[in-house]
Amino acid sequence: MFGRRRGGRDRDLDAAADLTAEADAETTDDEFDVGDEPGREGPWDAAEPYPDLQRVDFGSLQVPVLPGLDIQLVFAEQQGACVIVHHEGSELQLMAFAAPRRGSLWDDVRAEIAAEITTGGGATSERTGPFGTELLTQVPAAPGQPGAGLRPLRFTGVDGPRWFLRGLYSGPAAESPAAAAPLEALMREVVVVRGDQPVPPRDLLEIRLPAEAAQALAEEQARAQEEQNRFNQAPNPFERGPEITETR
Repeated sequence: MFGRRRGGRDRDLDAAADLTAEADAETTDDEFDVGDEPGREGPWDAAEPYPDLQRVDFGSLQVPVLPGLDIQLVFAEQQGACVIVHHEGSELQLMAFAAPRRGSLWDDVRAEIAAEITTGGGATSERTGPFGTELLTQVPAAPGQPGAGLRPLRFTGVDGPRWFLRGLYSGPAAESPAAAAPLEALMREVVVVRGDQPVPPRDLLEIRLPAEAAQALAEEQARAQEEQNRFNQAPNPFERGPEITETR
């Protein structure tokens, strides 16, 4: 529901670099220096002071480790990579996108999501939540099957300095404040690492496996390849052996 076509990526990157350079020249860092504001809460930008918590490093997202919450990295071919946090039947999907330095991306994205859901037979409404304006939706439980009913989804968005963080709540957390509270607490302590590389607005920021998980995966793949090689080199019991020609 939130992305851009990948055609002409090199051209888009060059354009994004030009836009970023122009914005940097026109805008001071003080405009986004919010770390000292009284009562300031996250999500946090990596360049500002933030609470020292144990976090899992997914590249553009640093996700806190909190009791009772399970963190999972998911790679979807159409949607891209995202972090999903599970808690007692509820889920929070976290995705970070590049954004222009000025303006609110969430306002436009919220309207686009609402229009898409309404067109698909769902319903939407807005309310003010802990992260500002959020979108409450009812979407078809099974696309193309009207009899399957509707299920609730709740979208939240946070605009940061050149990034946008979207949270998607499902399960009981989409409707129940009590069920959502632990997931909201986690989202509030997420750190977004925008990086200095030019990225076109609305493109996903890079999400990668943590170093330990990447190493474990590489070792597992190496073991699987070694086992495959051993199997390929094993003698074939049905292969004819050497033949001896006897001459008399």
